[in-house]
Amino acid sequence: MNQLTGLAPVSHPDARALLLGSMPGAASLAQQQYYGHPRNHFWPMMAELFGFDAALAYPERLQALQRNRVALWDVLQHCERQGSLDSAIRNETPNDFAGFFQRHRQLQLIAFNGKKAEDSFRKLVLPKVMLPKTCSLLVLPSSSPANAGISRPARLQAWSQLVEQLQ
Repeated sequence: MNQLTGLAPVSHPDARALLLGSMPGAASLAQQQYYGHPRNHFWPMMAELFGFDAALAYPERLQALQRNRVALWDVLQHCERQGSLDSAIRNETPNDFAGFFQRHRQLQLIAFNGKKAEDSFRKLVLPKVMLPKTCSLLVLPSSSPANAGISRPARLQAWSQLVEQLQ
């Protein structure tokens, strides 16, 4: 098993939504970029939902999310995993959500990119950290190319809840 360390959060203090994955896959960790696998549906969906070009350079895509008051992070700071599948994650250590919530007092929504992110958050974070009072939770279908059981239109429709809840 490989010991992995996740990426730093991408956020601005006025963020209203926090999108959480579980742990970046191997391609993302190698590039040090969220959702770096070329077949991941995340960036094309975000571009369509928030009205920017998915072909923008990575820093500009991050800026587009921040302009829309969306932060990115992962539930896990460290874990062991062989490959990139969530099902292979072992020995999880969560990120510092108490500190994040202190710095992001306007959060209204925590959205999970897949069930594993939600499960890890409920197991490792919720028992120890108080959510911001105005914060709701939303589980979305994974944007991973491994999640082939959902069509692109159905995935996009589910993810449109993110935009709806931010309005």
